[in-house]
Amino acid sequence: MTALITRDDLVAAMETDSVTVVDTLGGQYYDQQHLPGAIALVRADVDTLAPTLLPDLDAAIVTYCSNPACPNSGQVADRLTALGYTNVRKYREGIQDWTEAGLPVESA
Repeated sequence: MTALITRDDLVAAMETDSVTVVDTLGGQYYDQQHLPGAIALVRADVDTLAPTLLPDLDAAIVTYCSNPACPNSGQVADRLTALGYTNVRKYREGIQDWTEAGLPVESA
């Protein structure tokens, strides 16, 4: 099971540029809104795109999707771990929690 990260810890990591944030919703959801600086990576594309988008296997990576009921972030995190990534965590509460807290988002 992937380790979790809290919203506050994620905000702190993003403020110091010490984490790569991965939006696992992709497509129109990513275009509509995503966490600042997040890259889009859906489960179907992990094997082909991760080596290019996430070249450092030891970098801090946080996946997220819409809310705790969404399985995408866990699926992408599990696949990244299986590919050898060593520092993957999941923001379980997702973008719903982020926006409800009044934090900024970006759009494509």
